[in-house]
Amino acid sequence: MAKSSSINRLQLTTFKLQSLLRITEAINENLTQEQLLRQYEELLTKDLKIGKVLIFKFEETWKCILRSGEVEGNYLNLDIERDLLCLTEITFITSSPIKNLEGYDIVIPVINKNQHIAFVIIGDIDEESPGISPTIKHLTFIQTLSNIIIVAIENIRLFKELLQQEAIKKELELASKMQSMLIPSQDILPSDERVHIKVFYHPHLEVGGDYYDYIELSKNEIGFCISDVSGKGMSAALLMSNFQANLRALFTHEISLPALIESLNQRVMHAAHGEKFITLFIAKFNFKTRELEYINAGHNHPLMYHKNKKELKFLSKGCVGIGMLDEIPMIRKGSVTLEEPTKILCYTDGLTDFLDGKGVTSGTEEIEHCIKNNASIEENIKDIIEKQGIHEENKAIFDDISILGVEIF
Repeated sequence: MAKSSSINRLQLTTFKLQSLLRITEAINENLTQEQLLRQYEELLTKDLKIGKVLIFKFEETWKCILRSGEVEGNYLNLDIERDLLCLTEITFITSSPIKNLEGYDIVIPVINKNQHIAFVIIGDIDEESPGISPTIKHLTFIQTLSNIIIVAIENIRLFKELLQQEAIKKELELASKMQSMLIPSQDILPSDERVHIKVFYHPHLEVGGDYYDYIELSKNEIGFCISDVSGKGMSAALLMSNFQANLRALFTHEISLPALIESLNQRVMHAAHGEKFITLFIAKFNFKTRELEYINAGHNHPLMYHKNKKELKFLSKGCVGIGMLDEIPMIRKGSVTLEEPTKILCYTDGLTDFLDGKGVTSGTEEIEHCIKNNASIEENIKDIIEKQGIHEENKAIFDDISILGVEIF
């Protein structure tokens, strides 16, 4: 009798070791979650004669990833956070009644790095048959097996997430490079005896919603603009890229600024369906007539400083933002004759809006002070960047920052 018992224990131990080896090999073969769960289910139901199995796993929310045997429908009403999160050890349901789990025997919590990641709920089909219930008989082994399988499945999920994040990161890097190609770099902007243009761009994320541009409309006329799209992320960046293509196609020497705004509004409404809008400051300057024409479509008011008169003005005439309304009811064009050397500083709201302990602070006092002098627009922008603390480590910055400085001599 003792010999027979020893043989049975040896056979059982061998079976368990072989089962663990099988599961380990399956994990090393990079099987899918479904394949691993199928092997786990077969071990419990066919080999260990466990009648009912439920596995709830946390994947953003608690989900049932395995349902095996004669499972009662009440489990669907189980509140994991209320009923099970308090359990840190194997719990017999009969001694600690849990609603909606009648007919089950045991809950096995699976904890990884001090966090509950799953609950295995098991029970027998034939609880009246003689002998020790298979649930009780193999409890320690079932717990070990469950931990190995669940942690492996969690690692599969985390690895997939990592791959997805890497793919998204590469896509964002590519999108960022493509977007940077749409914005003129400093080395192609004019710097001569007639005009000097200086730019600065500090994206908050990999892709941004800011845009600025310079266009030579004719031998004696230039155009420049700065804009910002509502919202953030890829959708905002794509809309702004579309807007840039439309603006460059439409902005010519012949078209008037009001007509340009109307055409741009139609195209943004068609692309965004009213879900996003774009603020825009756009201007053209004629070197012969010295006339600056502009429209401010809901954008931050650029600062204009006359160096001889030492006079500061804001360029505010215009209309509502592009894409806010199907038709813009009124467009006012601004016009200024520049009779002396003048600096114009255009910017997006990221330059003046910062987070502090109480929320968002906003103001132009600092940049007004930086531009009201005889220094060049390039020196002014350097001064602004330093005084506003614009750098990667500044946690108060929560938006893209773009600056377009134009100095006309």
